[in-house]
Amino acid sequence: MSLRRLSLLLVPTCAAWLGCGEAAPSSEEVNPPEIALDPREGTAVIANEDMLPGCGEPDAGTGPVDAGTSVLVTADTRFHSSAGVTVVPQNLAGRDLEILVPNGVDFDRYTGTPVAGGMRFDNVPDGEYFLRSSRHYFLTRERRFDLGVNRIGRPDAVYVPVTESPMSAELFNLDPWQDYTSISEPGSSVQFISADVDLFSTSSLWTQAGDTSIVDPNAYAYFSTGYGAPVLDASKGDRIYVNQLNSVQAGTLPSGGTLAYQSVVSSAHLPSFSFTPDGTTSLPLEATLAPVSQTPFSLEWRLNEFARWRSDANPSGTLNYPSLSLVPAPFGYQHGWVGYQGELLSMWLPRGENGVIASRLAYGNPYPSNWGVVGSAGYSFRSATPVVIGSRIHYPSGNIYVTDRLDHLTAGPIQPNLSPPRELRIDGVDAYVSRVVGTNQPVISWRSPVMGTPRNYVVSVIQLIDTYAANPTVRFYVPGDRTQIRLPPGLLLPGSTYYVRVMAEGSPNYEPSRAPYVTGELLPIITADTFSAVFTTP
Repeated sequence: MSLRRLSLLLVPTCAAWLGCGEAAPSSEEVNPPEIALDPREGTAVIANEDMLPGCGEPDAGTGPVDAGTSVLVTADTRFHSSAGVTVVPQNLAGRDLEILVPNGVDFDRYTGTPVAGGMRFDNVPDGEYFLRSSRHYFLTRERRFDLGVNRIGRPDAVYVPVTESPMSAELFNLDPWQDYTSISEPGSSVQFISADVDLFSTSSLWTQAGDTSIVDPNAYAYFSTGYGAPVLDASKGDRIYVNQLNSVQAGTLPSGGTLAYQSVVSSAHLPSFSFTPDGTTSLPLEATLAPVSQTPFSLEWRLNEFARWRSDANPSGTLNYPSLSLVPAPFGYQHGWVGYQGELLSMWLPRGENGVIASRLAYGNPYPSNWGVVGSAGYSFRSATPVVIGSRIHYPSGNIYVTDRLDHLTAGPIQPNLSPPRELRIDGVDAYVSRVVGTNQPVISWRSPVMGTPRNYVVSVIQLIDTYAANPTVRFYVPGDRTQIRLPPGLLLPGSTYYVRVMAEGSPNYEPSRAPYVTGELLPIITADTFSAVFTTP
């Protein structure tokens, strides 16, 4: 769950974090949330919604970029592996790209021409414009714009459009299996990870409490990176980590309940093997796990410093779930938090928990010493009453997140230094009250946060639908000195239900006006949301 990226719900729906379209609904948009969030909101997936890796350069015309009238958009994929970083240019022919130049209440639209290494837009006037990439609008003045992304794994890996696979699992020497008790004590789970290819997978296994071995010929693996399932190739040295996570009790919550979290407790790094997922053939997974040593760390997590911004997030909203996660940063911090390789530690506290947690915890880390550890602490807020569309229940929501290297995150008290935007309005009218808007091209405005100085804002317009597919979402990325945007014509559908979320971005290295996806992974990541009530279009 960049955030700015896929906050996307961590990705079982990945959608979510896939391949094309909006990230999966956040855990606050489906009730109840039972899985962790990636606070980046699925950046990598969003970045690749319309393209596949390894397409090579376009066979098209070339030409110089005129600094005054032309815009060149590029999109390299940077593959990170133990061999280093390999850059593969992408073919943007057929990509849903467009430039929109504001013109009063409307926009002048420009289409591009594929050229070697990207897409060129000619005769674009000097000044600001929106670069639209599918459902993402970036306000910029740049004459060169980078839609490139980071990925994990070797660049020649092959991925197939499969999101789940039957699996024949034989797992031995487990810690005693734990049943699910609550969101705070979820019990045991097994994850499959690789950095040789882009792989993160959860599993469905037939288990009983106390089991120390699992033999299940009818298990399932669920691939959640947004790129499909990787083809494993023994000749390329493709290996998989099998990680078991168990719940750990660690004291008492401020409310008096049990403080607990889930941590990696045992792991196996399998020898390389070949497997081509096709949705029918079982993935053979045999592993004897070994205990993983637990690395202690101390923290002072000031929940009250998150919770006190509830009314700025939404005046009638309620406190939802506080969460803390530790995740691996493959190959170190040089390029930020690249990829998603599951959790080392995950903590979900009871809804509305408040106060201060000063505790000593520990996490298991089976990965190489040159990998980093990233910590993310957040608090979610949601509407007090559900919104029912057909048979689906929605809760408009927002979050505050602080994400950084673990040693930086815990160097002092964990608390936000940026609060949510305030006084969200639609066409000048209070947006925290439900209503029918008067136009399908409204102006969304807000006031800057009380605490902190945003460097950027991300405005998400989220349509609420009656199926359990990902909620269609459009995002606008604007500089921190702007406090309003007018929606382009034709974006909102008539007779439909939406809500708006405005995220204040305080991340010092994030540059959505130049390179939104690769800079979106640089640490630290600092975000705070305000969210509206639902509104209906005429």
